Amino acid sequence: MAANVALLSASSPSTSASSILRRHPPPRRSACPRRAASRLSVVAAMSDDPIKEWILTEGKATQITGTSSIGGGCINAAQRYDTDAGSFFVKTNRRIGPAMFEGEALGLKAMYDTKSIRVPLPYKVGSLPTGGSFIIMEFIQFGRSRGDQVTLSRNPFRSKKKSALGRKLAEMHKSAKSDKGYGFYVENTIGSTPQINTWTADWIEFYSKHRLGYQLKLISQRFGDSAIYEKGQRLIEKMHLLFDGAVIEPCLLHGDLWSGNISADANGDPVILDPACYYGHNEAEFGMSWCAGFRGDFYSSYFEVMPKQPGFEKRRDLYLLYHYLNHYNLFGSGYRSSAMSIIDDYLRMLKA
Repeated sequence: MAANVALLSASSPSTSASSILRRHPPPRRSACPRRAASRLSVVAAMSDDPIKEWILTEGKATQITGTSSIGGGCINAAQRYDTDAGSFFVKTNRRIGPAMFEGEALGLKAMYDTKSIRVPLPYKVGSLPTGGSFIIMEFIQFGRSRGDQVTLSRNPFRSKKKSALGRKLAEMHKSAKSDKGYGFYVENTIGSTPQINTWTADWIEFYSKHRLGYQLKLISQRFGDSAIYEKGQRLIEKMHLLFDGAVIEPCLLHGDLWSGNISADANGDPVILDPACYYGHNEAEFGMSWCAGFRGDFYSSYFEVMPKQPGFEKRRDLYLLYHYLNHYNLFGSGYRSSAMSIIDDYLRMLKA
């Protein structure tokens, strides 16, 4: 997904479409019926297009100067709207209602409020008149470099390289904790799979039931795969043994951190987007590392802020498993062997 941000200032001199209509009322019908009819058709067209309506009112634009498609992945379509008040990034889905985008917007806003790592600020979620939904957000102009590209330390006398993404992600995890336990304010999606976020006091219970257990149940229902379901349940019964000595806190997670959801802005600062947020064990953030290309400098800079917990290496594949199971559900049995291999390795390790 591509985003590009023009932050709108409340004090900017931009004028709304409604104020223009007030200052320049349509002429009397008897004097210029065609112009009056044309202006009425513009107002009607705005009411039929809630995206344009928001941009030309609450978005403080007076005209939309252009739109362009910028892709949106395999689930949503995405467009850039250029206006005299800046650019906006808009995602639409013609089949799914606004609940999916509402979950995304809450996650983006939660991450934005940490003031730790750059994310696009969400502006508006709504329904489309013909069915489906949309989300309007800040448009961020991406630069050429990846957000996890190493940068030199600010101390010129140190030659050790850092990963800005690792450091800023750790700062987000450290600053945003929940007093409600593990979960999130709403259910959201991981890809197009429902992600259950019922608040739970215990992390192992949450991850067992609402992450691994839920994915295994879907696999059993969709594919009739009783073998992976039964072995997965055996792992769930024993996985508490992997957490001995670890201090676990409910940190705000992006939840779907792979290379397609990581970029950098024009200044080279990391940007993360398209989240599946919830509050969970910080190590779960690395569950998509097989698709993210995190390097050693990423982890070293991350652990400088959020120290590595005992047993980290033993738990790493447990968090990969959730996403392999989800890919099995989303894309089919091509991901089955990777998921089953992780389960089998743990069953041997835990003698289950």
